[in-house]
Amino acid sequence: MASETTGPNDAFDIRAIRQMVKLMNENDLAELDLRKGTQRIRLRKRGSEVVPVVTAAPTAVLATPPSVASHVLAGAPVPTASPPEAVANFTEIKSPMLGTFYTAPSPDTEPFVQVGSHVDKDTVVCIIEAMKVFNEITADCRGKIVSIQVENSHAVEYGQVLFRVDPSG
Repeated sequence: MASETTGPNDAFDIRAIRQMVKLMNENDLAELDLRKGTQRIRLRKRGSEVVPVVTAAPTAVLATPPSVASHVLAGAPVPTASPPEAVANFTEIKSPMLGTFYTAPSPDTEPFVQVGSHVDKDTVVCIIEAMKVFNEITADCRGKIVSIQVENSHAVEYGQVLFRVDPSG
C-alpha cells in the first residue's frame, strides 16, 4: 500500500495526486502535466480511468519536445514525423499551451480570422481554453492566413500548429 507521506525530495504526495484526480474529474480534463524541479507528474485519462505517471525526469528528457517527452515518460512508442509538407515559406502559429481551440469568442459570432485574412503581430487569431480560462492567442507575425490546421472546439497540444501564414501576403 502506498504511503500518504513523502520525503523532502518528493515533489508530489499521494494526497496531492488524489486532489488532482478529483479536479480532473470535476472539470472534465483529459490530461494534467505538472513539473517541479526535475520531478514531473502527468495524469492522463484512458476512457474513464486516470493513469498517473510520476517520474524524476532527467534533463535530456525535459529538453526534448513535450510531445516526444510525454511518450517517452509514459512508456509509449514515439510517433514518427509525417512527411514534410511544402510549408517552408510559411510562418506557423503554434499553440502555446494544451487546451481547447476556438475560432471565435462565442458560438454565435464570426471567427477571429479565416483563410485569406490579413494579420499583424497583435491580431487575435483564436482562443484556447485551459482549465476554464479563455486565453486569446495573437498572431505574433504579419501576413495572410493560408490555412487553419485545427477544427473549432478540438483539443490542441503545446506546440501544435494552429495556422500557417504567408508573410509575403
